[in-house]
Amino acid sequence: METEQQKKSPACILGIESSCDDTSAAVLMDGVLRSNVISSQAVHSAYGGVVPELASRAHQQNIVPTVSEAIRRAGIRKEDISAIAYTRGPGLIGSLLVGNSFTKGLATALNIPMIEVNHLQGHVLAHFIQEPDVDKRVPVFPYLCLLVSGGNSQIVLVKAYNDMQIIGQTIDDAAGEAFDKCAKVLGGPYPGGPYVDKLAQQGDPKAFQFAKPHIDGYDYSFSGLKTSFLYLIRDHLKNEPDFIDKQRANLCASLQRVVIEVLMQKLKKAVDDTGIRCVAVAGGVSANSGLRTAFSDYAQRYGWDIFVPKISFTTDNAAMIAVTGYFKYLDGVFDNIASTPFSKVVI
Repeated sequence: METEQQKKSPACILGIESSCDDTSAAVLMDGVLRSNVISSQAVHSAYGGVVPELASRAHQQNIVPTVSEAIRRAGIRKEDISAIAYTRGPGLIGSLLVGNSFTKGLATALNIPMIEVNHLQGHVLAHFIQEPDVDKRVPVFPYLCLLVSGGNSQIVLVKAYNDMQIIGQTIDDAAGEAFDKCAKVLGGPYPGGPYVDKLAQQGDPKAFQFAKPHIDGYDYSFSGLKTSFLYLIRDHLKNEPDFIDKQRANLCASLQRVVIEVLMQKLKKAVDDTGIRCVAVAGGVSANSGLRTAFSDYAQRYGWDIFVPKISFTTDNAAMIAVTGYFKYLDGVFDNIASTPFSKVVI
């Protein structure tokens, strides 16, 4: 039997994302995105990384105006909302608690259901975000998704919106983390991914060679690559004090080439072994221009049907939480008021 909320037409889902340092709210009306507001926290750049305590405080300041703005841009009233989807985890506990607590309060006040969303599943399902007046293709189940970000590097077998299996993942550092830490060595800002990507476009990708990991199966490892990068710079600085200044673009281009080669070689193995040729990429690192080019190259070379997200849907955003929540809403899968956030990576 349908609930009173499900009888509302059209279904209006408010999505809330607060897993790390971006506070985001989005409104999805009958599966179509009406607004997606992101409030970023510039305070962390001075520390070279996200400071959990500062992040949670900023979320507390940002969540009310961010949600209010998302509702305003969508052209709805809060009473029109059918359900609230929020990120339950993984992420920073302090940040997640802000979104969890706000969702509980607003859902109770409006007497509507809560829907918990796994942050990683949200990234994987970002390809299903539909925008007004846009005829967008979506992946066909089953498909493979390369999920790459500052905290995760995974190959996910997606059988359905609620049936996903991690078949490969990093055993140490993620690809995004490698970019961040190597950029820091070069004197770059946080996050380091965009910095490396920009300079890489000006450099020679074959100027330097770095160690590649040899891991069985579909798993990744990037700690050895970081060490190789560090040692190469250390050795050159002994005889050439201005080595970094002279070679910064070449270092970035070479680093980016190796990271992308490692990511794509494992993904190709997964495609070959499973026979699944519908392939997607998601997560913050999917904004990298070199990785996007590699995806297109592999698609042409090996006959893949690829899905690359819009840049605005690569980073943490509430639109991906709302669309995942929408699927759950249609199936009547709701959360309860006693639900608490989780920090560890599960999918």
